[in-house]
Amino acid sequence: MDIVVKGRKTEVPERFRKHVAEKLKLEKIQKLDGKVISLDVEVSKEPNPRQADRCDRVEITLRSRGPVIRAEAAASDPYAALDLAAEKLDARLRKQHDKRYSRRGARRISAAEVPDHVPGAATLDGNGTPVPSEDTDGVPTKKIGSLEVQGEGPLIVREKTHVASPMSLDQALYEMELVGHDFYLFIDSESKEPSVVYRRHAYDYGVIHLSTDPMVAQAQPPAAGGTLGG
Repeated sequence: MDIVVKGRKTEVPERFRKHVAEKLKLEKIQKLDGKVISLDVEVSKEPNPRQADRCDRVEITLRSRGPVIRAEAAASDPYAALDLAAEKLDARLRKQHDKRYSRRGARRISAAEVPDHVPGAATLDGNGTPVPSEDTDGVPTKKIGSLEVQGEGPLIVREKTHVASPMSLDQALYEMELVGHDFYLFIDSESKEPSVVYRRHAYDYGVIHLSTDPMVAQAQPPAAGGTLGG
């Protein structure tokens, strides 16, 4: 396995690539997670001069047969940002390693076990049919990411699609801690509906569940051709 280093809207010098290889010891990482598939390092630069102390950002993404582990940090130079991100990655790897061995024998849901793509609600109706774009008052309509917008529309700077697997609330909280984010979108294993866990104050968490409005579902017209009898 190799470490893939790439820059987003910035050049990555060879000296920094060598430093990444020295900082992220593959042997050490594989001892903590023997099922590592890939290790990506993305470097980006913030052009805003007001954020000079956080102008360089490094994001490390480790993919394995288990959950994805992500660590990111920003600093005044890429080397300092890499050091901070590497420390976060090491802490999350150790946390996952310790939990795996402390719960030996317990079955854990793998992200690759039941792949299920979450549809983009912005362009689908209640039946899962794409909603056609309309041209109103001559305003041009264009596609930005998965959205059909009129005129200038919203500025979409990044779009990501993830493979989702049904999981419990406890597992979703654990996954959120691994990626180091303040929220985590998942498919609830009981309701099979999209849900979000998020960090509140201190060690408090919140959860939002989404469910289909029965009144809206009943108002939807039947699909063309009728239904098939069982």
